[in-house]
Amino acid sequence: MLQYIRPLAAIDHYLDAHQKFLEKYYQSGHFFLSGRRKPRTGAVILCNASSRKEVEAILAEDPLDKFQLALYEIIEIEPTTIPEELKHPL
Repeated sequence: MLQYIRPLAAIDHYLDAHQKFLEKYYQSGHFFLSGRRKPRTGAVILCNASSRKEVEAILAEDPLDKFQLALYEIIEIEPTTIPEELKHPL
């Protein structure tokens, strides 16, 4: 989860760069769902990674993190039920 800590105008300024960041990790298979929170106070990204360190390294590439526009909260889970269409190893 990420929480915006700057005005939306600043977020919008980096939205194209953030989108490219998302696309990179969708293509690599790390991201499989993302979207804005309602109200627009941040976003959620579901990520598949081998470790918390890997997630931290990925998020460090996000312009919203690089330019201190958002704070990330990493919530680790151990999935117990996964639909067959979402099962894919990295």
